[in-house]
Amino acid sequence: MPVIIKVNMTTKEITTGENPDYGLLGGRALSARILLDEVPPNCEPFGAKNKLVIAPGLLAGTPVTSGSRVSCGAKSPLTNGIKEANCGGNIGLFLGRFGIKAVVLEGQPADDNAYVLKIDKDGSSLLVMNELKQLGTYETDQKLRARFGKGIGVLCIGPAGENRLKMAAIASSDPNGELKFAARGGLGAVMGSKGVKAVVVDKTLQQPVYHDRQKFMEMVRMIHAEFINDPKIKQVNQKTGTATIVKAVNAMGALPTRNFRQGAIDGVEGLSGETMYATITSRGGEGGAGVSCMDGCLIKCSNIYPDASGKKICSTLQYENIALLGSNLGFTNLDPVARLNHECDDIGVDAIEAGAVLGVAIDMGMGTWDDLDGSMALMKEIRNNTVLGKVLGHGVQVTGDVLGSRRIPAAKGQSFAGYDPRTLKGNGVTYAMSPMGADHTAGNCFGSRGEVNPRGTGQQGDLSRSLQYKMCALDSLGFCIFARPPLFKDPSRMTTLVNSLCGTDISVDQLWEIMGISVVKTEREFNIRAGLSPANDKLPEYVYLEPLAPTNEVFDLSEEEMLKGIV
Repeated sequence: MPVIIKVNMTTKEITTGENPDYGLLGGRALSARILLDEVPPNCEPFGAKNKLVIAPGLLAGTPVTSGSRVSCGAKSPLTNGIKEANCGGNIGLFLGRFGIKAVVLEGQPADDNAYVLKIDKDGSSLLVMNELKQLGTYETDQKLRARFGKGIGVLCIGPAGENRLKMAAIASSDPNGELKFAARGGLGAVMGSKGVKAVVVDKTLQQPVYHDRQKFMEMVRMIHAEFINDPKIKQVNQKTGTATIVKAVNAMGALPTRNFRQGAIDGVEGLSGETMYATITSRGGEGGAGVSCMDGCLIKCSNIYPDASGKKICSTLQYENIALLGSNLGFTNLDPVARLNHECDDIGVDAIEAGAVLGVAIDMGMGTWDDLDGSMALMKEIRNNTVLGKVLGHGVQVTGDVLGSRRIPAAKGQSFAGYDPRTLKGNGVTYAMSPMGADHTAGNCFGSRGEVNPRGTGQQGDLSRSLQYKMCALDSLGFCIFARPPLFKDPSRMTTLVNSLCGTDISVDQLWEIMGISVVKTEREFNIRAGLSPANDKLPEYVYLEPLAPTNEVFDLSEEEMLKGIV
């Protein structure tokens, strides 16, 4: 039976045990269950009673493509409710192969050492590595690889996490030595409050125990064949990645522009996925498109963006970061976006939240639009942990409150993602009603714009609710959301994988219930116990009152429609 490792940072004791009640729970589902079972919802996010749960998806460690993502969960210092953020990299794969269902960091050290949790075939151990203190995520990852080997899986935090800034992220190393991020909700700051700078997991060829390996592998081959034969994978995902949608979001008038004052920007071509791909290929050098974020990924939507000389600036430029660090700050060129992206990654902050923070700060007179030097100066304040840096580093709600802004793009304390809810109204429901707050993966309605009019006032609640539990199921299984086409086309493929791995006989309806619906309900219960009543299920007033150019839409859904978005 898969094991759960608990690391008590107060006593430095590490225990390994099993819990049969958690049998079919993985990733986000397991994180939610452990947090509701073991964490007092009204605890302080940075206190000893909060816990950080690191849980690979249920299918992690198996060869199914894009199925070994890892979830991080805790009570969020940003939303004061439950939070899950997941990412790629190889750590989920290795944890799954070792048969580790979750790693739980609990308690709080009395000292100020920088601890590294090392997991290998011989077990788990805590190491003191004070040489890593206040290092950026890139240097931290490099030093860990130099000591433990290049093939390891790493989760680490940057100075923002150590300094307990509420928009701090957790970085995960991928097979190419690049970093991916469990970024949202300030979970890096929770990790920092536990005194843990990094978690290191050895590479292993050990395989999971299958109930019916032959049946599992038959389904894997069927799913993989669809990906291999899908022209969209090579022509879109592996070239322009998530940046594919930049022009489409701009065309519908939902692209965050200058602190969400407009929904479109002139010169959007300079931010587009097509321009990104052309730039990467023409500059060559260290740049590249079609890069995988975990071993065995067939989608390969990541990239490495280089400067004019071919030297890497950042990896990877994703749609959300282009929207919040690009058009939202008035940029129409990807070079400054990439520079800011790298700075966010190295400091270890959520690039979405950081882009919203910079947008509010500039809007309130602390800079000018389309000014890389000015934005980088504000990021330096965050890196140096100055008083101003602390304000900015605590996220857009704190920044806006301190600066006196009446236009704070946030829900439940977390910044909007890269879609203005006035013209993508289903996302407005998700931002307000999801236990996660204004998240971009909890129930993103952009992909359904051909089915439900994104500006319409009906069907938005039902759409959001359905997507919330379906996306949650993917998070619980460990799948990337880009793996959903063949899975959602025939959901019995997911039950076949689960049943042949675990020896169960669940139906599709049971899968949605166990790994989606009941999980979101568990998260909502945690939030209610934490004091986040339904009065918190709302958007800021300005989106109801201020028309968004160029469509002149406002957010005008009825309360009845909004309530349909509750899972």
